[in-house]
Order: sequence, then structure tokens, then C-alpha cells
Amino acid sequence: MIFEILSLETIVAFVIASIVLSLVPGPDNIFVMTNSALKGWKSGFYITLGLCTGLIGHTILVAIGVSVIFQTSALAFNGLKIVGACYLIYLGWLSLKSKELTIDSNDAESVNRSNYITGIVMNLTNPKVALFFLVFLPQFINPINGSVTIQIFILGFLFILSALFVFSSVAFLGSFLEGYLKKSSTINKNINKLAALVYFALAINLFFL
Repeated sequence: MIFEILSLETIVAFVIASIVLSLVPGPDNIFVMTNSALKGWKSGFYITLGLCTGLIGHTILVAIGVSVIFQTSALAFNGLKIVGACYLIYLGWLSLKSKELTIDSNDAESVNRSNYITGIVMNLTNPKVALFFLVFLPQFINPINGSVTIQIFILGFLFILSALFVFSSVAFLGSFLEGYLKKSSTINKNINKLAALVYFALAINLFFL
């Protein structure tokens, strides 16, 4: 069924391109890497799940044509960027305010849920992701092969699987730094400041770059 809509060559080319693009250093994989290093593999993994859930939303937006709004309306584009940047600044402020070491949090379930939600919000409030999908996905779509909407959903699903694989790998690799960071008293005492710095840097990147 899927090969009647998208050729094997198209699928292979798309998956390779998706993996390569996911590997390129950017806000998402840097955020996953940092959180895994500071708080462990699970932290990065749940953020990855949140980011990939957000990609489902962007796939739907592209499929129904809503993403075009962010391409044509500066107000919508900048408005969403402001919301996303404010959310990241808020997370940074919470990190600075916290006196506990988030590395050794006992409420694992709550922390995992928070990381998952953070990943979703980070992804959905980044209009650059919507524009990326709007530009990237159509390059692999051929209207002659059938429903464009179905092709978009298939490609979106393949991209999500590719991103899940790459970001999970990044989280796993980042977790190897956790042991070193725990042993460093200087870093351990300033763990929340480091996390806040990452949030603020991501906010600046989202809003100004």
C-alpha cells in the first residue's frame, strides 16, 4: 500500500535526508544532549518523546494547510516565537529559583511528565519547525501518486521515526557525561544555573535567529 503512494527510492532518500538533518546541531538535539548530561538518559528521552509528539502536530498543520499562515503572516510567525521564547525564559527562571539538585529528583514520574510536556511545548511553539516541514516535505511528494494529504502524513511519520532514533541516540550518548558531572562539586552545586543558561540561550536562539 505505502509503495503505491511513495516509491522505495523516495522513502529511502527521505529517511536518509531526515536522519542527516536531525543530526545537524540545533536547539533540539543540543537541549536533549544537555538535559541527558545534567539529569540522566531518561530526562533526555522524555524530552525526545515530547519533541516527536510536537512533530505530529506540525505534520497535521502542514497537511491541512495551516502552516502556510506562518509563512505569509509575520504577526503569526513572530507571535508564536514570542510565546515559545517566553516559555523557555519561564523554565530558566524556575531553574534559577530551584534550590534542589534536579539530578537527584525523587519524584521521577513528575519529572518525566514535565520533561515530556516541555518537549511538546518547545516544538509546537517554534514556527521555524512548521516552516521547515512546509518546505521539506513537499520536495518528496508527487501528486500523480495519489492523495497529497496521505503522502504528507506518511512522510511526517517517517521523519518522526528518524528524529526519535537520532534524538534517543543523542540522549544516550549525553548520559555518559552524567557520571562526570555528578563527581564535579563545582558543576553539581551550579546544576540549576547551567540548566537555566541553556533555557535562556534557546530562548534567544528562537526569538532572534
